[in-house]
Amino acid sequence: MQSIVIRRGVPSDAPALAEFAARTFAETFAADNRPEDLRAYLESAYGVPQQSAELANPDVVTILAHHAAALVAYAQVRRKPPPTCVTQTQPVELHRFYVARCAHGSGVAHTLMSAVHEAAAELGGRHVWLGVWERNPRAIAFYSKMGFTPVGSHAFYVGPDCQTDRVFVAAVRPADRRAG
Repeated sequence: MQSIVIRRGVPSDAPALAEFAARTFAETFAADNRPEDLRAYLESAYGVPQQSAELANPDVVTILAHHAAALVAYAQVRRKPPPTCVTQTQPVELHRFYVARCAHGSGVAHTLMSAVHEAAAELGGRHVWLGVWERNPRAIAFYSKMGFTPVGSHAFYVGPDCQTDRVFVAAVRPADRRAG
């Protein structure tokens, strides 16, 4: 995929981000969750008010990836206390990382991951941690390829349904000025 533009999200991006975030989450997980659980999660996590608050929060960096003016991927990096299995120094969470299906295999995820590391460093992180659903082998393979290693697990709720996320950690990489 040529000409990917990576930029920071701003509060005016909230409506487009809310729609994209809910759509990509549903595309990824709808088949494996009860519709009512998925709906409850989407309403709490991806509405315009939630995205507006996250975009305005100085402890959250939202990174958008566009191709031909269309949003094709995004990530959110934030300061948040990690689960106890994360013992590395100065951890910052990779809270969300989603790529539209039309952009899978295009290289946008690698470019976006470079921006994630830059954002983590800007937030004072020396390590990045994330939770990934244990039943998402594609994402687990990607994060492993990107240098993340498993350190434990924690609970993740989709509505009232308690699921298990595997927790991974990687050292923050120096900025790669060639990415993007």
